[in-house]
Amino acid sequence: MIVRPFAQLCRYFAKSNRGVAAIEFAAIVPVLTIIFLASFDGGRAIAAYMKVRAATYALASITNQYSTMASSDMTAVLAATSVIMAPYNSGTPAVTISQIKISGGNATIEWSATQGGTARAVGSSISPPSAIKVNGSYLIFAEVSYNYTPLFGFFGSRSGITLSDNLYVTPRSVSCIVYTPQSSTC
Repeated sequence: MIVRPFAQLCRYFAKSNRGVAAIEFAAIVPVLTIIFLASFDGGRAIAAYMKVRAATYALASITNQYSTMASSDMTAVLAATSVIMAPYNSGTPAVTISQIKISGGNATIEWSATQGGTARAVGSSISPPSAIKVNGSYLIFAEVSYNYTPLFGFFGSRSGITLSDNLYVTPRSVSCIVYTPQSSTC
């Protein structure tokens, strides 16, 4: 058996180039895998957020077309957001639609309905942006919130990321919308 001094053994390994690519590849594969999985989860989160935005817009634009809404109409409008959220509807989105009355510089909730969330209290105060706070007017306030759970857990956490959006619109064909279970007139 030939025993080489340590320094000579180090020079031998330093000159050798066999297997270097395999070692470098083995060193970089875990990093590349984590980057790939995180970007995959990040892309899915962005796509889910775009669905939340689309659901918020649809909720507001469908609601503002009514002049009077019955409970069955409201149920159908709120359920439409789940259809829009497909294929990200594994968890039901929290959907809330409210009408805001602006009077004397104060904005209060006139009526509110929800699916999977908490409705705003009738008469409670709310602060819409000052640019749309016109005295004697009404606003429709749509809110959608969805808990996105990443597949791999690299982007965010296993418990999920809350994606939410809201939108203010005005009633389209009337000054205010009458929601029969909660308000009889505007």
